[in-house]
Amino acid sequence: MSALPRAPSAKAATERDAMPDDQLMLAYAHGDAAAFDVLYARHEGGLFRFVKRLLGARLAAQADEVFQDTWVRIISARASFSPQGAAWRTWAFTIAHNLAMDRLRVSGREVALDAHPDDDGDAIPTLDRGVRGAVDAAAHPSAEELAFWRAAGRRLLACLDELPVDQRAAFLLHHEDGLTVEALAASLEIGFETVRSRLRYGLQKLRGCMERYLSVLEQRA
Repeated sequence: MSALPRAPSAKAATERDAMPDDQLMLAYAHGDAAAFDVLYARHEGGLFRFVKRLLGARLAAQADEVFQDTWVRIISARASFSPQGAAWRTWAFTIAHNLAMDRLRVSGREVALDAHPDDDGDAIPTLDRGVRGAVDAAAHPSAEELAFWRAAGRRLLACLDELPVDQRAAFLLHHEDGLTVEALAASLEIGFETVRSRLRYGLQKLRGCMERYLSVLEQRA
């Protein structure tokens, strides 16, 4: 009677957990299925949030399908992934971006707005993190504070949904995935200044849309 296959050792599992994304993808491409499981667990939540926010409320029902299509593309392209190119996370989010944009084009929701604003600031503040994470600063937030920040979070999602899709995509890739302006331009194959204008216009609109909540933050600062 042949021996049953042994489960991976705890040591091997720990080593995989410590591996960077690029190495996990290469290991998966060479037949290590458990390496893919680690990648999926590590990025499932962030990738799904990105897809759902990019599609917006009207296409939210298609988020699961686009999310699954993204992983199918990642699996199909495992042999061609190169760590000398973009980082795995950037590569994966770009795949998700392109698939979501295809859905938005078909639905007629894609609207481009690439004119340059007058504002000359280079820094794009992390508005999303600031609003979602502000309550974390309080060790024991009151019920009133929790209600306020939950309302702010809902408002932010609504404001994101109102942005033109190109601006929303740039904002999410920059703030959710942490891509620099240079990396965004390279991944989306558009000009550096075009990326900057999308980020600036998107942030200006978000600031206006979130004015009520931001004014409270300013008063507390």
